Amino acid sequence: MIYIDADNAIYGRLSTYVAKQLLYGEGVVIVNAEKVVITGTKPFLINRFKERREIGSVRKGPAYPKTADQILRRSIKNMLPSKTTTGKEALRRCVVYRGKPKILEGTEFVKVDSALNHKKSGYVTLQDITFQLGQRSIQ
Repeated sequence: MIYIDADNAIYGRLSTYVAKQLLYGEGVVIVNAEKVVITGTKPFLINRFKERREIGSVRKGPAYPKTADQILRRSIKNMLPSKTTTGKEALRRCVVYRGKPKILEGTEFVKVDSALNHKKSGYVTLQDITFQLGQRSIQ
């Protein structure tokens, strides 16, 4: 089981790393999903996520998630062969949390070096995007 702290990790790079680990048979737990960063300008990224949510209808879908943990989990799902048994079983081994839950206190978390953000500007956190999508509380 791999415990990952997603604070200041780049969205796509982290998703790729986690998807590969899941396909190798590892279980992955990710905390602080709201602190994941996406590179780009804030207006562009917010419009892009709003457009994704407006595709389709409320009744028929496709349903696009509104919370940070669900958005990150969906990006990981899209990097797996999610229509095959291998991909479905791999996704079941992935758990994503917003914040750090009390049941994981005392656990050592790793930071993925290949996914760390070194930029000082030009990025947006998933929490900023989810607030624009309509999520009001962190928990």
